[in-house]
Amino acid sequence: MAGASVSSLHLKCAAIRSVAGATDTQTSTRVQLPQKTRNSRVVVLGGTGRVGGSTAIALSKLCPDLQIIVAGRNREKGTDMLATLGANSEFCEVDINNEKSLEAGLKDADLVVHAAGPFQQAEKCTVLEAAIKTKTAYVDVCDDTAYAFRAKSFHDRAIAANVPAITTGGIYPGVSNVMAAELVRVARSENKGKPERLRFYYYTAGTGGAGPTILATSFLLLGEEVVAFNKGEKIKLKPYSGMLNIDFGKGIGKKDVYLLNLPEVRSTHEVLGVPTVSARFGTAPFFWNWAMAAMTILLPAELLRDRSKVQQMVQMFDPVVRAVDEIAGERVSMRVDLDCSGGRNTVGVFSHKKLSVSVGNATAAFVLAVLEGSTKPGVWFPEETEGIAIEAREVLLKRAAQGTINFAMNKPAWMVETNPKELGLGIYV
Repeated sequence: MAGASVSSLHLKCAAIRSVAGATDTQTSTRVQLPQKTRNSRVVVLGGTGRVGGSTAIALSKLCPDLQIIVAGRNREKGTDMLATLGANSEFCEVDINNEKSLEAGLKDADLVVHAAGPFQQAEKCTVLEAAIKTKTAYVDVCDDTAYAFRAKSFHDRAIAANVPAITTGGIYPGVSNVMAAELVRVARSENKGKPERLRFYYYTAGTGGAGPTILATSFLLLGEEVVAFNKGEKIKLKPYSGMLNIDFGKGIGKKDVYLLNLPEVRSTHEVLGVPTVSARFGTAPFFWNWAMAAMTILLPAELLRDRSKVQQMVQMFDPVVRAVDEIAGERVSMRVDLDCSGGRNTVGVFSHKKLSVSVGNATAAFVLAVLEGSTKPGVWFPEETEGIAIEAREVLLKRAAQGTINFAMNKPAWMVETNPKELGLGIYV
């Protein structure tokens, strides 16, 4: 089926039960594929890593009939992953920096998941180019603004090749973008005020169990000025500044979050037309936040933008981070706030006990949406209706939210926060 337009598949999905308040011990709801598409081949680049591996596991649970190709450079790790995935999996040795290796790895594939980060400071979109050349559908988990918009520049080439592609299709950015898009859509459809301000808040305990890649990503982001938007004007701010104490609700509570330069700020500003947008991130234990803020002061930005030097720092800090992660756990939470004219505020919240599980569910949800034909040819951000069709958003969010300890959409803030204040007569603030 390689080279065929994935948007023509029109796969049928099993009904997805409501997941609000579900626990991560529940079995994933399986997706039933038609006979002609049960052997669809999905290549997961970075499949031996935490994010790619979690995605492969989630896909195998949601769609046991999928053929999953774990692609990476470490055959020993690949073999270990195959033991987890079972019979419908295989390992393929691939070097993403080698064009011939990439194209060989994508041979006969229907879709490729690019989870071989970090994406910061990468100069080319080699995987996307190979996907377009081999006419393979594409999803990446990019979390870098420059890379995401470089990927977007291949839009016309993807259309010409009839290839559907989604960039920034992970948990955040990714699911958070879809949450924002739904908040904006509902606000506009109900005519209850013009969307004026969109705020993304993220929290993970430690590195969320995601290992060296997320640590490298964090360090590299500290070397970037934060881009935000205020009443339509682009502003630049210092990374890991502007601390706010945000209530993430049940299972998480109040956490400190800090400004970071994340791609969903620019993409949602441009796509959804919200004039004021920002994103903040925080972690635990609290001293990691202090350390991150101190690095932006003590270390030159040039060092934090140097991938090779950052990798050296990661090797030095990784053992300590892993030891702390054992204590901190890996809870993750996203809160997306939308303020509209007239004082109307709506919120979306997504919290899970394990980032390593939820990032796999989130990315797998995007993969299935593409395979089911919800994505038109071209390169899209998740919040674009051509990327994830409006009618497919609810299914995507339910799949991504499987196992969450708290998932709510389009609620007033007091309904999702930990301890709302009662004024009396059933009125809360």
